[in-house]
Amino acid sequence: MSKASRRSSRTVRGTAGRPAAAAGTTGSPASNPARPLSPDASNPGGSPTVDASSLAGRATTGRPAPTRAPAGQPPGSRPAGSRPAASSRSRRNLYQPSFFDRHRTALIGGAAAIIVALVGAFLFFSVTASAYSCGTISQPQPSATPLPNGSPGPLGQAQPDMGNLHIAVGSNQHYAYCPPASGSHYNNVGVDGPIPAKYYGPDEGTRPEGWIHNLEHGAVVILYNCKMGACDDATLAALQAIPTNFPASPVCGIKAGVLAPVIARFDDMPAPFAALVWDRLLYLNTLDVNEIKQFYKTEGELYNPESQCTRPSASPSVGPSSAPSTAPSTVPSTAPSSAPASSASPAAS
Repeated sequence: MSKASRRSSRTVRGTAGRPAAAAGTTGSPASNPARPLSPDASNPGGSPTVDASSLAGRATTGRPAPTRAPAGQPPGSRPAGSRPAASSRSRRNLYQPSFFDRHRTALIGGAAAIIVALVGAFLFFSVTASAYSCGTISQPQPSATPLPNGSPGPLGQAQPDMGNLHIAVGSNQHYAYCPPASGSHYNNVGVDGPIPAKYYGPDEGTRPEGWIHNLEHGAVVILYNCKMGACDDATLAALQAIPTNFPASPVCGIKAGVLAPVIARFDDMPAPFAALVWDRLLYLNTLDVNEIKQFYKTEGELYNPESQCTRPSASPSVGPSSAPSTAPSTVPSTAPSSAPASSASPAAS
């Protein structure tokens, strides 16, 4: 057997030993049987040639044939009703909304609520914050002992003087004693201090820094304590009626409603009511308007540093007895010694 014959037989046996592709597949052995190599007539050496169709069949053996689109449907399009490939579905689902996108309304609403709450808390604490502070609460003292002449002792009790400096309007002041019958205060007449003389309700927010300036000018300030039951309707009505027919100031004769009376709430004291003049206070367990007027008459305009008139003397009880005793004793002694001694007796009388 020649070399060409042996090579041809080996090629045929190799092709026949391969598994056949599925029926109907293009290029399968069933549809395209292997063709034996035949010498090409144009090949002078007689070498066998390989058929191109058989090689194409071997290359596609075992591979599915490409499907063709139905008639009238463009190539590459997806038939109606068929599901998209997994890769295209995953590409469409790659975007996920962020946490802010999902909860945008709730987050904005919550932030707005927090801002409103903070602003409200700031305003609340600004309004309710104490405008002053106290070092010591003045406690009630026993009534003064009667005078040697049998007259009753002065009403009320003394309080150490705390000065009369002017401070900036709106600033808070610390008082060594409360309720303060003296001390630093505002200076804005008719607005912040002295304040208008009238009744102020429990929620009107008067400040000691304002009505202390009224005391400095000789006024009486009447305080009531809501924490000790002085804010019921009947009591407030009685307090509101005090300015009616209130007397003028005892020394300068200033009409009621100009500087006095100031009636205001003050809770930092150990009694339901108190009446104040400069450096002196009167505690009351009940609202006794007559006692308040008597306190103002005997103790008002005596020690206030800014008197609104010329005081006749330092004290009404001491003045009449001390003034005549000093003037005649000095004037006649320095006057002409040769003058008759009887000239001093009219002055003394």
